[in-house]
Amino acid sequence: MSSDASAMSNSNALVLFPNTSSNSSMSCSASLHQLPPMPPPKSTPPLQTKMIEWDDVYKVIEAVMPLYVAILMGYLSVRLWKIFTPVQCEAINLFVSFFTQPFFTLEFTLHTDPFSMNFPIIAADAISKVIIVAVLFAWAKFAAKGSYEWAITNFSLANLTSPLIVGVPMVRSMYGQFAQEIVVQLSVVQSLVWLTLLLFVLELRKSNNEVTPFSPTNDSSSSIDDGSKTLNDIEKIVASEDLNVEKPLVCALMKRVMRKLMVNPNSYACFIDIIWACIAKRYNFEMPKIIEECVLILSKAGLGMSMFSLGLFMGSQKKLVACGASLFFHGLALKFVVGPIAMAIGSFLVGLRGDLLRIAIIQAVVPLSTTSFIYAHAYGLHPQVLSTAIIFGMFTCLPIFMAYYFILKLVP
Repeated sequence: MSSDASAMSNSNALVLFPNTSSNSSMSCSASLHQLPPMPPPKSTPPLQTKMIEWDDVYKVIEAVMPLYVAILMGYLSVRLWKIFTPVQCEAINLFVSFFTQPFFTLEFTLHTDPFSMNFPIIAADAISKVIIVAVLFAWAKFAAKGSYEWAITNFSLANLTSPLIVGVPMVRSMYGQFAQEIVVQLSVVQSLVWLTLLLFVLELRKSNNEVTPFSPTNDSSSSIDDGSKTLNDIEKIVASEDLNVEKPLVCALMKRVMRKLMVNPNSYACFIDIIWACIAKRYNFEMPKIIEECVLILSKAGLGMSMFSLGLFMGSQKKLVACGASLFFHGLALKFVVGPIAMAIGSFLVGLRGDLLRIAIIQAVVPLSTTSFIYAHAYGLHPQVLSTAIIFGMFTCLPIFMAYYFILKLVP
């Protein structure tokens, strides 16, 4: 009787709770399947190389065409309409150099996040520039035809670019939004570090020449071996018995240079930029609207006035290619061959591969920085060469971009 009751009890339990163990496992499995998937770990978004379409080409032309218009208006203002005199052209260039250009730099740097930069590609860019500097210094120091002045100009031709003007629309059409962010970061580093160093070297050269009774000329007929080793000019003058020039101390010369840099608005713009960007991103500050508008009103004039000043300078020259054919091809070779090769070496040394490597090399093909011409014009160091490189570099950059793009697609 007890066994029958036990059996009936077990039977009732099976009826009330059929397949308890299997149902439990099935419900657990179902609940696991119903859980939301774990979010993927945050990492660098994958880059996808895409074919350049006609719309992308049009966007590049759309970004570059207003620059040509500004250059043309400046060129015609001097060559055809005779509106500006040489003295007025010089005043316009000084206005661009000391007023509008600093605000143009200020606008882009203020909104940069210094804590989220792609440091490997920045390191590759720094290595490429150090390589160029080392080669040029050795050439100027030891070669029979070496020249420190031409070393400065060659560095600008090979390494300094206009990323915000041409680079951003071009790489965005090739590699997407992430590539654009990289180019903007490299532009910020160029403004803060390399253009500031260029300004320092130009001020050093100017102060050095001021303590000598002569200054090397930079006429349009000069060739690649023209110019003197200006950093050694003082020692040469002291060695001469006919000239009563005292040898200044190095610290005194550096003090003259630093004093001039302290009153240069471009120096202020660079340091204000990075200090504000660090504080704002660290504590989530927003720039007051009234201050941002004050920056924008002159920043918008900065790019247009830079190109207009370039057109004024070209119009004041006797020939369109003011530097001559040999220096013209010399500048193109430095810009479109030497610069990308140095960037490729730096990229391989830091281990860049894939699309990051392609972006690094492509951005090195971007035409010459307009700021370098503004500085060269203001300090009288081969402005003919730089102006020609900028204008013809912008005309030829699109087919060269396309050639590099298809060649780099073959790189694994």
